[in-house]
Amino acid sequence: MKFGCTDIKITLEKLAVMCGGELFGENGNTEVFGVSTDSRSDCAGECFFAIKGENFDGHDFIGKAKENGAVCAVVSKVPDCGIPYILVNDTIKALGSLAKAYKSYFPVITVAVTGSVGKTTTKQYIYSILSEKYKTHKTDGNFNSEIGLPLTILSLEKGDRMLVLEMGMSGFGEISAMSKIAEPDIAVITCIGNSHIEQLGSRENICRAKLEIADGMKDGSIIILNGDEPMLDDVLEDRKLCRIYFGTENKKCDYLAKNLRASDDGTYFDLSSRVGGEMRELHITSAGRHNVRNALAAITVGTLLGLEEKEIKSGLRNFSPVKLRQDIIDCGRFTLIEDCYNASPESMSAALDVLADTAKGGKIAVLGDMRELGEYSSALHRAVGKKAAEIGVGRLVTIGSLAKEIAVGAEEDGMPRGNITEITDYGDAQAAANIIKPLICDGDTVLIKASRALSLERISKLIRE
Repeated sequence: MKFGCTDIKITLEKLAVMCGGELFGENGNTEVFGVSTDSRSDCAGECFFAIKGENFDGHDFIGKAKENGAVCAVVSKVPDCGIPYILVNDTIKALGSLAKAYKSYFPVITVAVTGSVGKTTTKQYIYSILSEKYKTHKTDGNFNSEIGLPLTILSLEKGDRMLVLEMGMSGFGEISAMSKIAEPDIAVITCIGNSHIEQLGSRENICRAKLEIADGMKDGSIIILNGDEPMLDDVLEDRKLCRIYFGTENKKCDYLAKNLRASDDGTYFDLSSRVGGEMRELHITSAGRHNVRNALAAITVGTLLGLEEKEIKSGLRNFSPVKLRQDIIDCGRFTLIEDCYNASPESMSAALDVLADTAKGGKIAVLGDMRELGEYSSALHRAVGKKAAEIGVGRLVTIGSLAKEIAVGAEEDGMPRGNITEITDYGDAQAAANIIKPLICDGDTVLIKASRALSLERISKLIRE
């Protein structure tokens, strides 16, 4: 990956300083034009970072990176092939140090987003709104980790004014490390849910991990919090940060969405703000209260950064959803809600609300496993089944071994057993589609949702066909 700005001349000597390491075996004046973490890519003129993961060690592929044009390697042990190298204690931390030093060349305002659910959609809304006034750079795809975030920063270009970064995590310390690299001027926490509860043990610990987003923030910076989430009440009181709350329910919020109205083309709502007054007839093309909250967080960022109402409304209109996230597709005789990117108890509940709000005819829910819930898995899957029964799902299809508990919860809440179909093998997409297709009647709305590991978009595609 080439550096986003070619005006910054980075030599090996300079790169070593930026990485916090020591250069061996080469003239320090040799120029570097980018970085790579994948030895299979075109590494011409780039520095290869030998990163050690759970299932691989980048040091084993330094030779391949050299063959593909790498001029140097950043390593934590001396390589066994003849290539100039920068020796560091930790190559992931070195990548972060490089990104932090590179970012210092750009006069950008940095907005960081995290949360158990909605962080990607919120990031997209923030990008869409800020782009109405400023040249804005953002995290793409799933580059929201200790490796992906530095790569996003290293692709900053000349003229960028705003930087919008997404921060994900699976355990303590990860968001803290990213925050210290990015040093956010504004941070957003969308919600506290049950994602990664298997690793962290409780929602309280999940909240602690999300609050690490403040670790790299300077005094006087702004943190924007979901005011409908009780766990975020009065947090970070010991920090000199400006705390601003948004929400749809808590009347004490600084930015409050009200008068929510569902329509065929999305959702309309009004905004009452203690800071910027009122806005009326705000419109998003997505359904569901949770998407209003995501948009509201972005509106809050936009107003704080000087955007006018007409620019905010234009940014909402120009919003582009991420593929596989609650994409509503007209399939002719039925409607499909494809939401296959990932799943948690909170996002499952929100997706079922969208199904309830948008369905004109019968409601079919095809729901798969939710991963990383640990000892809470059974109870949380059953709660999803209960929700499906409560909103009037007429036909429930569960996919995967964990999702059997969704069926149990639905039946316990009164759904007839005959209306429930269980598919254990999600690997055979065609077989699953052959079971689901005959269940769909004219005018039905079909929701498909599960954790990313199940790749239910394969089944979705076959159903559409």
